Amino acid sequence: MRAEYYRADSEDGDHIEDPSEDALFMLFDDLNGSDNTFVVIQPDQEDPAWWATVTLLGKGGYKVVRRDTTRREHEVVTETSIGRIALDLTIWMAARDFPERAAPAEP
Repeated sequence: MRAEYYRADSEDGDHIEDPSEDALFMLFDDLNGSDNTFVVIQPDQEDPAWWATVTLLGKGGYKVVRRDTTRREHEVVTETSIGRIALDLTIWMAARDFPERAAPAEP
């Protein structure tokens, strides 16, 4: 079954459909320097228009990349708090477009 909005995949094969802020936190907390160094979050579709990655840096922080081709956004930041990363990404993803999602019915 496909994710309704987006999915998160880690390097070690963990996969979560429509992850919550807490689920993202747990994925980021599981990152390590040997075999699980990044998480990719994107819509569950071919050739997604937006995506985000979180990569563990050797010096203890995280590199966060956000890309949205439809809005011409490309941001790269470093952060040390996985709680802050999970919150910021949850808010950012809520503002993304989901073309395959049906528009709500008008009252």
